[in-house]
Amino acid sequence: MSFCKLIVVPALLFLMIGCDRPDSLEEITARGELTVASRNSPTTYYLGKNGPTGFEFALTTLLAQELGVALSLEPAFTLRGIFKQLNREEADLAAAGLALTKQRGAIYPHSIAYYTLIPQVVYFAGTFRPRSVGDLVEMTIVVLAGSSNAAALLALQQSQVPELSWEEIHGADTMELLELVKNRTADLAIVGSNEFKVQQSLYPRLKVAFDLSSEQDVVWYLPPGIDNARLLKTIDSFIARLQQDGTLARLREEYFGHAEGISRISSHTFALSMNKSLPPYRALINVVANEYQMDWELLAAMAYQESHWKPKAESPTGVRGMMMLTRPTAKEMGVENRLDAGQSLRGGARYFKNIKRRLPQRIQEPDRTWMALAAYNIGMGHLEDARVITQRQGGDPDVWQDVMERLPLLQQEEHHKRTRYGYARGLEAVTYVQNIRHYYSILAWQEIPDSKPLPPLRIDEFIPTPVRELGLLAL
Repeated sequence: MSFCKLIVVPALLFLMIGCDRPDSLEEITARGELTVASRNSPTTYYLGKNGPTGFEFALTTLLAQELGVALSLEPAFTLRGIFKQLNREEADLAAAGLALTKQRGAIYPHSIAYYTLIPQVVYFAGTFRPRSVGDLVEMTIVVLAGSSNAAALLALQQSQVPELSWEEIHGADTMELLELVKNRTADLAIVGSNEFKVQQSLYPRLKVAFDLSSEQDVVWYLPPGIDNARLLKTIDSFIARLQQDGTLARLREEYFGHAEGISRISSHTFALSMNKSLPPYRALINVVANEYQMDWELLAAMAYQESHWKPKAESPTGVRGMMMLTRPTAKEMGVENRLDAGQSLRGGARYFKNIKRRLPQRIQEPDRTWMALAAYNIGMGHLEDARVITQRQGGDPDVWQDVMERLPLLQQEEHHKRTRYGYARGLEAVTYVQNIRHYYSILAWQEIPDSKPLPPLRIDEFIPTPVRELGLLAL
């Protein structure tokens, strides 16, 4: 009799424990960690020189910070791998720029949308440009396996074009698809509009042929079959608040804003120069950047914007050299020969660092760098005028996005007549900074190891305060 009790009681306890499993939010709080499945790519999450970075990393870091837990990122290297992690309850959510589809939505709980995308057909400029789904027949098309774009092609095949065929690539990064089109291994790639917009700078010979379908929502997915009700409510409230208070817009500008207004010709010219003109000066730029504690990619981007990496460059206004220094600036920075690449780089780096130090300490990175670049171009006084206008209009004078919107107002009399330093070519300063951000991102992305698997990453030392210290979506 007592033997039976010994067996039955533990069994009942086991059943009671199974029935009383905490919901997902309680489990996250109890273990002190939010586990997120994502893609290792320039548009979602990757390891930069200063640690983890990327749009999805920034968002999930904010969520972990709000929950008061650490963030653990579990990179997947196929899209199906992301959903396997959810099915196995190896991740609390998937944040990977994933589009909402009926099939996914029927299986996986999901957040409200925090972005949108349009599936697009991308081709190599100068080759045949398809203009409709019917033109896709007999063309070599590549798409990521398990993606919403693969599902869209299947739907078109079943409903409109039975002859349609394509190849599914087992990866998680659309750069793999764009590489195939760039190398002319494939005729077309199906990618999301947001991702292509940002990554086109790496592939300036590629263009959009047409939109494959209508706009789609981008969401986070949660594991099926467990109690996610409270976690999902928390996430939805979190996203809604970030949309309302402008945080999402600021993050999008930080990570993707550099792609705005850059022409394909400019990107193509930069890509050619990066392979031809940069190598002879790469080591020197590295040395100078280390001397002045700068990212070499930033100094290189500045030098390209100034002179296209030409140490003998000269403008009609008298600025000369790799960093196009004026005579007064060169003298102030101790540069004796502006046409000497090393002296010019050091003079430009020193001048930039001096400007950056003079900015108010409360301005955080990366806004601090972007504002220093604007002042490098337009002068500290004019930058301060733009910051004053920003504050007058209810913007944040310490945020680059807000100041960037007001800099062009320095060209309008109704605004510059009320400033201390008067008229300035503010739009030119904005273009200057955005171009450098664009070139900087391309150079930084070139440093990401290709197809290098990374172990699961635990992050509890990189929660940003504020998030702007972190330095597309679309499938």
